[in-house]
Amino acid sequence: MRYFITIFCTLIWLIPSYAASSTHEYTLKNGLRLLVKENHRSPIVVSQIWYKVGSAYEPAGITGISHALEHMMFKGTPTISGDEFNKIIAENGGEFNATTAFDYTYYYERLAADKLPLSFKLEADRMQNLKLTQDDFTKEIQVVMEERRLRLDDNPQATTEERLFAAAHLASPYHHFPIGWMSDLQEMTVEDLKAWYHTWYAPNNAILVVAGDVQPEQVYQLAEQYFGSIPAKTIPRLKKQPEPPALGQKSVTVKHEAKLPFLLLGYNVPTLGSTTETWQPYALTVLATALDGGQSARLAKNLIRGKQLAVQTNVEYDPYQLFSSLFILSATPASKHSLKELKAGLLAEVKSLQSDLISEPELARIKTLLTANYTYSQDDLTSQATFLGNLASIGLPWQLADDYITKIQAVTAEQVRQVAKQYLTPNHLTTAQLLPIQDKEKNHE
Repeated sequence: MRYFITIFCTLIWLIPSYAASSTHEYTLKNGLRLLVKENHRSPIVVSQIWYKVGSAYEPAGITGISHALEHMMFKGTPTISGDEFNKIIAENGGEFNATTAFDYTYYYERLAADKLPLSFKLEADRMQNLKLTQDDFTKEIQVVMEERRLRLDDNPQATTEERLFAAAHLASPYHHFPIGWMSDLQEMTVEDLKAWYHTWYAPNNAILVVAGDVQPEQVYQLAEQYFGSIPAKTIPRLKKQPEPPALGQKSVTVKHEAKLPFLLLGYNVPTLGSTTETWQPYALTVLATALDGGQSARLAKNLIRGKQLAVQTNVEYDPYQLFSSLFILSATPASKHSLKELKAGLLAEVKSLQSDLISEPELARIKTLLTANYTYSQDDLTSQATFLGNLASIGLPWQLADDYITKIQAVTAEQVRQVAKQYLTPNHLTTAQLLPIQDKEKNHE
């Protein structure tokens, strides 16, 4: 599991109390939300600005535009060029970056606490005054396309996962990845970016998150000073886009230059942003950890070391998304074993969780592991801010960040079996397989 961190579970009880620090919320008159989390352990601050727009907001024809705009946000404004932006952060001993996801785009700076006004000044400037020129766009869209080539087109496993998402999501906007389709990137114009920027980048479509050695009231006053005069805009409403009823399992085959075959099983499942049965995403999280929570988890124990069907296994599930998403099991078969055998092995592990209750010792181990992982992650200022921003950007109460451990501890063995039986079924399943080919075969396709 990608978020798994190997630890001694008993160490969780030794974590000091500073991890549980207070969070304060404010709303400016122009609609900007401000979340401030105090943590006085060190004189550092993380400042993030989250925009409620990502690839899930993009219609066909301009996929990847949120990510392309993220790149252009570093090209500067009439008063501060892109090079100056980089230089200012570096000269003040800070770091910065940005991320575009399905549901949001966010930008951050990590600086000494007394430099927070600098972060606010820079972000307020580019929220309203971004310089979008044809010359900058012509160069940067080539960078974006090269990023797509490196991360997806030249990565056979990533390509297979992209095709899995496209096949599994019929109506859901998670049909395409944030990087966008290459054909849309090739057709994109700077005018497209200008329209996207002026539509979505506004204070009433943003959340400002600050975590670190700060005083909440002072942060609020700074936010008023730098962001308070920026006018609100009319923001389009993102419509619900539920998946149509499943009518049977789907499959995708990808033929690509690769050294090894690869298998993905993706089940359509709910997330906290898409269901009123709020216990289910936590039960699915426990289920994912039962399958792939370290060397003692079921896939590693049974398929890698036991039956030796696989050389690598992984489970992905993100409960913090706006729409229903995928619960993904992936694996690479061991030599002398086929993808068919590997799929049968994975499905046998799923069936076991559907028929038999997890034992109390196994459930206790999983809960301790998840609790420890979460607690250690919250020892980092960036993780604290990011969790708050993620929740707020998809319309969930930020208080869920404080409830995570309680929710995980409340999951029962029967609830784990129930979500496995309800969602990990053939009708919810999309299978994607990667079949390696030689370069000469590809040329004759």
